[in-house]
Amino acid sequence: MIKALIIDDEPKARNILNYYIENFVTEITETREADSVDAALEILKTYQPSIVFLDVEMPKKNGFDFLRSIKDPTFEVIFTTAYNQYAVQAIRFSALDYLLKPVDPDELKASVERFKNKVTPGQQNKVLFNNLADNMTKGHPKEFRLAIPSKDGVFFLTIDQIIRMQGDGNYTFIHFKDKKPIVTSKTLKHYEEMLDEFGFIRTHKSHLVNPLHIVKLAPDRDCLILTDGSQIDISRRKKEDVIELLRIR
Repeated sequence: MIKALIIDDEPKARNILNYYIENFVTEITETREADSVDAALEILKTYQPSIVFLDVEMPKKNGFDFLRSIKDPTFEVIFTTAYNQYAVQAIRFSALDYLLKPVDPDELKASVERFKNKVTPGQQNKVLFNNLADNMTKGHPKEFRLAIPSKDGVFFLTIDQIIRMQGDGNYTFIHFKDKKPIVTSKTLKHYEEMLDEFGFIRTHKSHLVNPLHIVKLAPDRDCLILTDGSQIDISRRKKEDVIELLRIR
C-alpha cells in the first residue's frame, strides 16, 4: 500500500495530479493534499506518506523550505515543476526524481514505478535534499555537485573531478584521479544526457570522457590519452565526431 501527499499551492494542479493518481496509479491507495508548506507539515503530524509530490515554486515558503523543515525524511520526494532548466538540472544532479507540469500520466506511472523498484526507499534522502539545496545556491550548473548513489553510500563529485565513465549494462563505473572507481546502478546513457552541456564526449558505446581530462589524441587516432594515464578507445563509428569535437575545443 502506497500513501501519497500532494503539496502544491495551485488547486488545479492538485486536482489534475489527484485525478491521474486515482485513474492511472492504482498502487497509490490513499492521497492527502496541502496548499502550503505549513499545511503539509501539519498533515505530517498524523499521516505518514510513502511519496510526497512536491511543487518547487510556491509563495511564502517553497519546496526547498519544506525539505529544510524535515529532520529525518522517511518518504520519497517526486518534485513537480513547470519547466525550469536550472531547477531540473539541480534536481537531476542530486539523484532525485521530478515531473514536469503539466504532468503526463505515463511519466507519473514511470516515476511511481521507479519508487517501487528502489531497494531501500527513504534512505539517503536527507543528504540528497541537502545537496539539492546547496546546488540551488550556485551561480552556474557547472558548480553543481553530482550525487552518485552506490552500495557504499552517496558520493558527491564536482564536474572537474570526474575523469571518465565506463558503462557495463545497467551499471556505470565513475573514475576519478587516485581513487577507486564508484559503481552506480545508473546507465551510461543516463549520465551522457545529464552531462551533455558540459562537453562530455562519448567515444565508444562503453566510454564517456570528460574533455577537461583529455591530454591528447593518440597518433593513430584510435584512442584518447587521459590525465590518469588511461587510454580510451574511440570506436570506428565515433571517430569522425570525436576528432571534430576535439578540433573545436
